[in-house]
Amino acid sequence: MSSIMTRPIDLPDTIPVFPLPGALLLPRARLPLHIFEPRYLAMLDDALKTPERLIGMVQTCQAPGCDSNRLHQIGCAGRVTQFSETEDGRYMITLTGISRFRIRSEVDGFAPYRRCEVSWAGFEKDQGAEEHDPGLNRDGFMDLLTRFFKLRGLDTDWESMADADDELMINSLSMMLDFAPEDKQALLEAPCLCTRRETLVTLIEYALRGGADEETVQ
Repeated sequence: MSSIMTRPIDLPDTIPVFPLPGALLLPRARLPLHIFEPRYLAMLDDALKTPERLIGMVQTCQAPGCDSNRLHQIGCAGRVTQFSETEDGRYMITLTGISRFRIRSEVDGFAPYRRCEVSWAGFEKDQGAEEHDPGLNRDGFMDLLTRFFKLRGLDTDWESMADADDELMINSLSMMLDFAPEDKQALLEAPCLCTRRETLVTLIEYALRGGADEETVQ
């Protein structure tokens, strides 16, 4: 396993994008990925040749009636900070979230993967200091999580969860929990950590109430 140090970087105007519904990357968080399709192996190879080593994670539209090939406007770029190659040529990599971006246009070209011209404007805080959530009620939030994990048959290291910093806990849960891709997009687009926590609580409470089944009954 190779590990690569991170540092502030100049953000390019054009980046490769990896459309992967349900896979969420957030600034300063880490996302492990298994790369095996030839086009994405080519994407990784090209990204590693650049000084930034950036790959943009972006959701495709999953809403009813939406073209599933259409990209959401906002994604998050991650820097390749770890990688290892298997004997059969696949890669296990880790992306560390650098900054969200807004897609301006998709770039035509000869690469087998998709590339986009992007704007980083409006996401300057993503490369700044870790966020905190002064409105977080830890006891109430942990109680809500306990009920949700029990409902889903999930387990976790509760002691580490309770001791985690605000951003690490909220962003890790946002990335880890199995919400619909459109819900993941809402978590990504939250303008601050407080809003992301509020969105996360809303999604968890909706699941605890029975989700769409309850809505149908009412």
